[in-house]
Amino acid sequence: MDPVNHELTAKEKDLFQMSFSLLPPSHQRVLKEHLHSFSFMDNMPNTALTSTLDSTLEGKKFNITFRAGIFNETVSEWATWKENLCYMTSEGDGYEVRVEAGDMNAMVYVLLHEATHIMDVVMEITPQTEEEVSLAVTPFTQDVWSGRNLPLKIYADTLLESTRFRGGKPLPIVQAHEVYNALKQTPFASLYGMASWSEDLAELVSIYHFTKKLKQSYRVLVTKDGKTLFHFEPMKNKRIKSRLEQLEMFYEG
Repeated sequence: MDPVNHELTAKEKDLFQMSFSLLPPSHQRVLKEHLHSFSFMDNMPNTALTSTLDSTLEGKKFNITFRAGIFNETVSEWATWKENLCYMTSEGDGYEVRVEAGDMNAMVYVLLHEATHIMDVVMEITPQTEEEVSLAVTPFTQDVWSGRNLPLKIYADTLLESTRFRGGKPLPIVQAHEVYNALKQTPFASLYGMASWSEDLAELVSIYHFTKKLKQSYRVLVTKDGKTLFHFEPMKNKRIKSRLEQLEMFYEG
């Protein structure tokens, strides 16, 4: 791929400003203080990237770079694409994995996710360490993580550990309902949230704000020949609900 800078159109500027206005007030305040710049590119290999430009105690500054193509996608379309990175399809098997998340522009969700990474660093919600395994804990990671990318053993399901976001390879899509049934037994809001404690926070905040504050839907469907075999709605999972009190920090004041 050959990434190149993307000049925003008037419509894209309006969509971005709208997306920014839908962030939690705390996110907006922190971004105004700590964000150095937004960048937009075509032909990026990933959706977005948050970079630390200055990590000194007195002046943490960040840049967020977005793949501009997401302006042309809804949250449902983009999330469905991302979810299917975890699966291989076979011709004629009839299985599909789809995320139903409404028709809002994908930038709403992606900006929320990336902004939460900045909140994480500034507020030190997860341990700010580069170590693969760390004894450092915070209220958010306690009882869930034993290291930056190591869930506690009680949540380290063999099937979930083999998924792409845990470092494995795409699984046959016929196993999708087993994957989400296993995910339902954990406190993680998405498969991507299992990648690390920072992605856990970003996904939990994003799905919570998107569904509870913006009043949108978010559920993963596994279907065969058009019939639903399994659905996973993160915000209806009791293990996830037990963590939501920790998100009140984003809505105080």
